[in-house]
Amino acid sequence: MKTFIASLGVVIFALFMFSFDQDPTKWVVPEKYQKMKNPVPSDSSSIKIGKEMYGRYCKSCHGVNGKGDGPRAIKLNQTPGDFTSEAFKKQSDGAIFYKMTEGHKDMPSFKRRIPSNDDVIEGGFGKTGTPGDLINYIRTFTRK
Repeated sequence: MKTFIASLGVVIFALFMFSFDQDPTKWVVPEKYQKMKNPVPSDSSSIKIGKEMYGRYCKSCHGVNGKGDGPRAIKLNQTPGDFTSEAFKKQSDGAIFYKMTEGHKDMPSFKRRIPSNDDVIEGGFGKTGTPGDLINYIRTFTRK
């Protein structure tokens, strides 16, 4: 009986610790997106389109230089992502795509804001190229 109670205590303790090990602020990206490749070549035309989108949708929080220091950033509960960081650089284009389209906490979803792109709503990079263009522009911050 003592062994049973001790074993039960270990299981309950493990479950208790596991529940605290889950970080609710962690942004988990599904594996499907981790493996997605950006179908848009990173050329000057794409970067120009991406820069326009960044100015319209991202700059107010992420800042002029992508450091997460835009004028709206001080009003948020979390610091916006720093696009110049090594951690950001290591993310796949699919992970960035997922984060920009789905949103998380203070980061709004841009799934329906990306201009008339039903493929984005269905979870793909889409035919208009705009998510890929935006990612191509954001990637320029890690090259500076």
